[in-house]
Amino acid sequence: MTPEEKDLLRKTLELTEENNRMLKSISSSMRLARIMSIVYWVFIIGSAVGAYYLIQPYIEAITGAYGGARDTFGISIDGLKELFQ
Repeated sequence: MTPEEKDLLRKTLELTEENNRMLKSISSSMRLARIMSIVYWVFIIGSAVGAYYLIQPYIEAITGAYGGARDTFGISIDGLKELFQ
């Protein structure tokens, strides 16, 4: 092997090792981004479910009050619409 071929082979080896390091870095970055994306969506969906869980008693109270008023006055939303038209 000539010195030029050895030099070319050494440079090729260095480039290959550098490419390998970059590819491993990209792979780990993609893995971290995927994990963070999953954590993000779990947080968003969990917050929505938690908010509904906290607001649910108020929603039930409002629907119960509406049902009680509807039963008391004997009119519905459609009846109210007809009154105002």
